[in-house]
Amino acid sequence: MRIEPLRWPLADGRDLLFFSLPGHAAEPLPDRRALPARAGTHTELRLDRQTGEWVVIAALRQHRTYKPAPDQCPLCPGPSGISSEVPAPDYDVVVFENRFPSLAGDSTPGLPDTVDAFMSAPGTGHCEVIAFSSDHTGSFADLDAAQALLVVQAWRHRTAELMARPGIAEVFCFENRGEEIGVTLTHPHGQIYAYPYVTPRSATMLRQARLHRERHGTNLFERILADELEEGARIVAQNGSFTAFVPFASRWPLEVHIYPNRFVRNLAGLDDAELESFARIYLDVLGRFDRLYDAPLPYMSALHQYNDDDGQREGYFHVELLSIRRTATKIKYLASSESAMGAFINDTTPEIVAGRLREL
Repeated sequence: MRIEPLRWPLADGRDLLFFSLPGHAAEPLPDRRALPARAGTHTELRLDRQTGEWVVIAALRQHRTYKPAPDQCPLCPGPSGISSEVPAPDYDVVVFENRFPSLAGDSTPGLPDTVDAFMSAPGTGHCEVIAFSSDHTGSFADLDAAQALLVVQAWRHRTAELMARPGIAEVFCFENRGEEIGVTLTHPHGQIYAYPYVTPRSATMLRQARLHRERHGTNLFERILADELEEGARIVAQNGSFTAFVPFASRWPLEVHIYPNRFVRNLAGLDDAELESFARIYLDVLGRFDRLYDAPLPYMSALHQYNDDDGQREGYFHVELLSIRRTATKIKYLASSESAMGAFINDTTPEIVAGRLREL
């Protein structure tokens, strides 16, 4: 079912979107905070001529909220209207524009295509925060099936709306969990970025997919899924619409990809039954992650999505779940080889990791 959120204004003009479970109704209150007026984006894109990649310069993010006390969490319900980004006594799922965005403001399609000595462009785009639950101490893996589905429905809604905006080239839903990853707000939440350009990793995958199409006449991602299913050694979980597997050339100590069993470019291409299957397998894999060791697993979740433009037609929606924990007590740091050279060295064996996750 395509759901429409309740839109509510925040004190500085940003929209707050309430997504509610069936039978629930949001009851927002006025936002009484004295927030400063929003004067432009104050962010900039600068071109790295060495790589041809855009870098976002967003110095305003130095002042973003950093590890607040639980009673000062900006994502917990704030019925007083003065203590939270969510002025309401309770909520199911909420989405709002980030108060400290990396990208903000409307743009026109296309970035400069001539390379000057110091090429820059306005840092236009859109950055949102999505709170998975009003429970400060929970996590996505702790959500029940209905709540998890509501989060996925919210992802689909935001994907469709943001992709339709002029100047948006890519919509990226993601989650960081755990202080080891760099999380500064422990309340269960994720983020949604709408970029004015195709990000470097997506550009690389699309380039490989185009080469595969030219050489073999088939879609690269469909071929990868078919090969993994045929071999079977790295399959972690399956249901009627999705397959989760550890990729053959994993870069991270713990890495699981979730693919739909048919070609779609983004969440908006999934029907309601497939969306429910996606929520189930996503919960399944995160549950296995948390049973791997004695403590919740730090991870990053990346939803790779593409639009219908000619340059992205080979793009295949999938999720990459990544963790830097290589044992119960050891972290894999992305040091010089990975960070400086982009050459990943994995200390684990994909087949062994997949077998352990299957057991769990």
